[in-house]
Amino acid sequence: MNEFSFTEEQKMLRQMTRDFVNKEIKPIAAKIDTEEKIPEELINKLGELGLLGVAFPEEYGGGGFGEVGYCLMQEEIGRGCLSTATFIGAHQSIGANVIYLGGNEEQKQKYLVPLASGEKIGAFCLTEAGAGSDSFNVKTRAKLDGCNWVINGEKLWITNGSIAKTLSVFARTDKGLSAFIVEADTPGFYAGPPEKKMGIKGSATNALTFDNVCIPKENLIGIEGRGFILAMKTLDAGRLGLGAACIGASKELLEVSTRYAKQRKQFDQAISNFQAIQFMLAEMSALIYAMESMVYRTAVDYDLKKDVSRQSAIVKLFCSESLDKIADYAVQIHGGMGYSRELPIERFYRDSRINRIFEGTSEIQKGIIARDLLKKNGIV
Repeated sequence: MNEFSFTEEQKMLRQMTRDFVNKEIKPIAAKIDTEEKIPEELINKLGELGLLGVAFPEEYGGGGFGEVGYCLMQEEIGRGCLSTATFIGAHQSIGANVIYLGGNEEQKQKYLVPLASGEKIGAFCLTEAGAGSDSFNVKTRAKLDGCNWVINGEKLWITNGSIAKTLSVFARTDKGLSAFIVEADTPGFYAGPPEKKMGIKGSATNALTFDNVCIPKENLIGIEGRGFILAMKTLDAGRLGLGAACIGASKELLEVSTRYAKQRKQFDQAISNFQAIQFMLAEMSALIYAMESMVYRTAVDYDLKKDVSRQSAIVKLFCSESLDKIADYAVQIHGGMGYSRELPIERFYRDSRINRIFEGTSEIQKGIIARDLLKKNGIV
């Protein structure tokens, strides 16, 4: 395929996901926000459809669609509910992906297969109170004791923390930052109460405690001391999926804003006749075009195994900032109705804001981009 054409299978995946979102997610998106919980039935349906492992190869229980297919799916999920998109991203794009990228064959068969099928939910456990943007400064410790690793420490702001059954946990060993597989039913592991958040309320976010959590020696992922590299490589994919969900939310906001502008009358005419409204719609459209172009161009390169660290940082930076602008325009076009909970606009507005913070703040993305440019003398 060339950079901007999709296969018939990919188009079918998009259509299937869109139909599912329209039928199963959009009707309950407001309820997910109000009740601050994604229903278990919805999670089960996502698993049955194969959407919780769509990116992984078929031999590991996945759909075999790669990053392009994953982004297509997340775009459609983002049109309906960013809480659900966040849940899927934390499970598949970063939580399970650590095992796919760094795990051995035995680990993939034992842990990745049930994750890809949706039988188990995953989480990515890196952030701590003192290690947010400074993700290298992890204090959680893992010590080798005979045939087992013993983990002690705390994690903060972990998406899916209380619902995950298989966790990819980053802890410091004598050789440096390392990655481990921890099963949630291991004694000494505790998930705290859900955080009360401004947006993406349906997505479970928890503090986690590891109190002498004893796991088998073979649950080390990859090479001891190489965990930071693995975490950063995993986040390349996470940032791409996040960008795709931002596209979906942006397209939804543009669609409802255009429709509203044509229906809403002021001064005896539709507000779509006013240049001020037209310019807002035009800017929304231009931002979406750029977002879509960069996400799928980068996803193609990711599937071709190219180094996309700088590109995925650009995707994350641009798409998260653009969605915020688009959500703000949507509120402005809708006026008072945009501020009302009667319409989904205000939910998208609240849900949008976190994208500039998690999986690396906008400032961190700028640092990644600048360092890469300086290293390569600005060669693009």
